[in-house]
Amino acid sequence: MNVDQLLRASLKEQAAAVEPASADLADRVLAGHSRRRTRRLASAAVAVVALTAAAITVPGAVDRGPDPQSPADRSVAARDVTGHPDQSPPRELIAAGGTAVAAWYTTDWVERPDGDRVRARSYHLYDPGTGRYTPADWSYLSVAPGLRTAAVLERDLPARRIGLLDLRTGEVTRWIAVDRPVGSVEFSPDGKKLLATTYGKDPDRYYKDKPININGKDEPGPYPSRTGFGILDVDSGAASWHTVKEEKDLLFSSGRSDFLWTHDGTWVIGQLADGKTRFFDLKGEPVPRPPGEKGTEPYTTGPSPDGKRAGGDFAGRGKEISSWITDPRTGKKLGTVPAQQLLAWADGDRLIGWSCDPAACDGKNEFRNRLVLVEAGKKTVTPLSGFRPASAGGPGRWEPVFAARR
Repeated sequence: MNVDQLLRASLKEQAAAVEPASADLADRVLAGHSRRRTRRLASAAVAVVALTAAAITVPGAVDRGPDPQSPADRSVAARDVTGHPDQSPPRELIAAGGTAVAAWYTTDWVERPDGDRVRARSYHLYDPGTGRYTPADWSYLSVAPGLRTAAVLERDLPARRIGLLDLRTGEVTRWIAVDRPVGSVEFSPDGKKLLATTYGKDPDRYYKDKPININGKDEPGPYPSRTGFGILDVDSGAASWHTVKEEKDLLFSSGRSDFLWTHDGTWVIGQLADGKTRFFDLKGEPVPRPPGEKGTEPYTTGPSPDGKRAGGDFAGRGKEISSWITDPRTGKKLGTVPAQQLLAWADGDRLIGWSCDPAACDGKNEFRNRLVLVEAGKKTVTPLSGFRPASAGGPGRWEPVFAARR
């Protein structure tokens, strides 16, 4: 696959999240920043080892209620690997090391009477009582460490309150009113704080009066309206709000561009209008790239839990399809792992990512991929889910939402 072909494949994958899901979409418009760091498509690798499914532990809680240290699911024990290579989308829990797929979602266009359209998410959220994913009617959600509490936003965005949902009962135990309208929310790594991205308009709505020309036809377009972020204390609900000014001459290619936590919760990161990752302190002030994050551009997984490695970008085609592992302090390339797109660290050595069908990694079917577990310094691939449809915008095209299992 040459560079032009690879870019074309990458645009198709990114476009699935933010633009109309037609077959020629990648030829028409560049998509924006997606939910979990940079989404760059490649193809995948290679040898597949047998999966040994094991039980897991999902203890802990954030929020008031029963004993915060009690397990969310008492029927499970070990923090190892649980996969379902025959399920896509998954019906039962997928997890590896310290990380679990706490939810997954698909996106579909919803037409509005005024000619606008909304790229709406349909979530399935982990139920610790059944060990299965169940439908959850929220516009946006984040799951706290321990898989017992989710922060949720109602359907109409931007929202004026954040709900704390008990995963065991499916009930909202508390609402936190917000001073500024928010379009996304994310738990901090310790589960004690929430990061809320503020927007002036619905970041998932495409507006008839802001048309984009696609193949000679005007279609509803995005309205970039991100204004900043807030840091909220989960226990008290106290919040601090911070405006982030955007360059007016460099617009996002999507209305949604959420702020995110760094891996340790020390900083906030955001993709600004020029497309590069910027860092902010918790008071909303821009800061230089921290020493332990100098080698994390583009931002995919961020540093590993021990800070020794970082997941990198697509490594290109050589003898295999792979992605880089880098030194987060220097950016030095440390080697590759056989995955087309890295998503999250399972522990200090292993990562969860997308990998395409080994029999189809010829540049034609990169989109037929599945969740896999790979390990730094090794070439084996452990499948975690079944394959997604071989189409960037096809039905059943799902995206995972990760959370720590502790």
